[in-house]
Amino acid sequence: MWIWLGLAALALIGELATGTFYLLLVALGLAAAGVAAWLGTGLEWQLVACGLVLLLGLLILRKTRVLKKREVNSARNADVNLDIGQTVSVEAWSDQGTARVWYRGAHWQAELTKGQAPRAGEHIITELRGSTLVLTPRGTPGSAV
Repeated sequence: MWIWLGLAALALIGELATGTFYLLLVALGLAAAGVAAWLGTGLEWQLVACGLVLLLGLLILRKTRVLKKREVNSARNADVNLDIGQTVSVEAWSDQGTARVWYRGAHWQAELTKGQAPRAGEHIITELRGSTLVLTPRGTPGSAV
């Protein structure tokens, strides 16, 4: 019994260090095995109790979407991509809605955000698609400034 509870305590310490729910489930399963040992069951039933509690907890977390992967679109997220929100100057747009802009010491291909009218001047980087900057004219709704 004490071995199960000691392992559960170690799993809880690991949970605090990592911040995932998986080690919490392992700790609950190990604690259930400790309770089964305290009730006097054999080792096989202790292992079954551990596994059942762990799997039941995993199913509950999946059903409640606690473990749902949180995807971040780095092309549009300023917390991931530091280019988002920066200002560039566009001298002229081509007929296809593209331009060449000088940004961070190099020429970049740029395109206009859909629904925006092409005009020369200051633009805000709203997205990065590969090596193409997607720009919104400064001062329009949806731009940073």
